[in-house]
Amino acid sequence: MSAPLSGIRVIDWTHVLAGPACAYYLGMLGADVIKVERPVTGDAIRHRGGTDKARAAKGMSTAYMTQGGGKRSIAIDLEAETGRDVFRRLLKSADVLVENHRPSTLERLGLTEEETRAINSRLIHCAMTGYGRGGEMADTPAYDVNIQAVSGLMSMTGTAESGPIRTGAPIIDYATGLSAAFAVTSALFARTQTNTGSFVDVSMLETAFSLMSSTITDYQLTGSVPQRRGNAANSRSVTSGTFPCRNGHISLGVNEDGQFRRLAKALGQIEWLEDDRLSTRRGRDAHADLIAGPLGTILAERDADEWEQILWREGVPAAKLRDLPDAIALPTGQSEDRTEGQIGAQLPFRFMNVEPKHRSDPPALGQDTIEILEELGYASQAIATLLQAGVVQGDAA
Repeated sequence: MSAPLSGIRVIDWTHVLAGPACAYYLGMLGADVIKVERPVTGDAIRHRGGTDKARAAKGMSTAYMTQGGGKRSIAIDLEAETGRDVFRRLLKSADVLVENHRPSTLERLGLTEEETRAINSRLIHCAMTGYGRGGEMADTPAYDVNIQAVSGLMSMTGTAESGPIRTGAPIIDYATGLSAAFAVTSALFARTQTNTGSFVDVSMLETAFSLMSSTITDYQLTGSVPQRRGNAANSRSVTSGTFPCRNGHISLGVNEDGQFRRLAKALGQIEWLEDDRLSTRRGRDAHADLIAGPLGTILAERDADEWEQILWREGVPAAKLRDLPDAIALPTGQSEDRTEGQIGAQLPFRFMNVEPKHRSDPPALGQDTIEILEELGYASQAIATLLQAGVVQGDAA
């Protein structure tokens, strides 16, 4: 079977992480992705992010490489009217525009959603911003760390002693990229029925709220403000959370009666099963002191590696706390690309009988400029004029 988005052209006018990730995911599903960058510097993330400073100095930072593959790069100066002419011609050839610029930038360049869809009525214009359209914060700049702070996520992370803590990875950026890709594919499906394009408004803040949905509902219905709970599970069950072992830590997700019975068997705590006070979730919550002490003592008697195998054999939701090298080496069904050295973001799902599009290396700045201009119908002399004027930039290599 062909990839789901084969024949779809995506203009990736984005920068940093969330926007490029969205376009990258669409490319992995088969879309032809053309990355539009400014001449000379290109996407700012080319030169920062990650620990490899030598790669970053060459415009190939590890952060850029993560979602840079499978695309073609054209460098256009959109501050120049002739550059915007090139961009408008690109939009006429496209199905999707993905961009993450502030509304004021779009207005200044004459590329608002009304103007882009006037150029191409079938265009899906996906705008990714910190706070979405329509409110007082619509033009406020934002990065992942800002959204983690403003959304309340950081206020719930950490302990009373540590204070608020950001998550160890830019989860809002990549969640926003996935949200936007989901929205774009939905809009493409809608277009099959209407034959017209649409505007897709993607908010980083609303994405953060979607990740916190059950916590927000609990607050709305109870008025209980979430507190920092460290490694305790959201379920607040005495048998859920992360516990120290003789060596390492083990995470337990034991909330249901059947799970508790399997845990008791695995730990050799048959007396728990004979105690009527512990036979229900409500009873265990009321008598947590009967479980908490023995549970901690028993888990500390073995290494996390041992407990993981014992608990898995009994069907207990459990996992050893791993560092990143160990985590990405797990033998999951979708781990082959990583074990074979494939870098970059991976799709968290698969289609039956459809493999993700082969990922070409991330392009150098302007690597495909001439090829793309020729596809758009520019004659050789016109291309030479644009290059000489600095309106576009060819391969930097």
